[in-house]
Amino acid sequence: MKNILCPKARSENLVIQTLPSETLVYDLTTNEAHCLNETAAFVWDNCKGDISIDEIAKSVEAQFGHAVDADYVRLAVKQLDDKNLLTENGLGGLAMPSRREVIKKIGLASAIAIPIVASMVAPSSALASTSCICVVPGDCATQGGCPSQINCNGVGQCAT
Repeated sequence: MKNILCPKARSENLVIQTLPSETLVYDLTTNEAHCLNETAAFVWDNCKGDISIDEIAKSVEAQFGHAVDADYVRLAVKQLDDKNLLTENGLGGLAMPSRREVIKKIGLASAIAIPIVASMVAPSSALASTSCICVVPGDCATQGGCPSQINCNGVGQCAT
């Protein structure tokens, strides 16, 4: 029987870019881009499948220097699970706190940011590669995906 309190982060079909205060994750299977703030990214990095939510909370405390309740980590895990960034959700039948409940519990003046996972759907690679750059002056309107009112300005760029 698996330990339902040990979430595990997905690693397949993801493009991950770590920045100083956030982590950007692009899901190749759903064409969704996710931005994890520093605390959500820290929780996600600790979702290794063998670390419990309580242990992750202790790691968050050690990293950020402030007491953190397990509900804080559960909120982050729920957001990560909602965005399909976990292979195992680690939530089982546990009641998950709402963001409002977590804010009440930790207080508005907490020095640790509430974990946030912001997402958007990105165009598929086929749509993203559509370009209206002129190969030959006057050729813009004939390229697939280019509006017909676009004309070349004579220097290889399309102008409206």
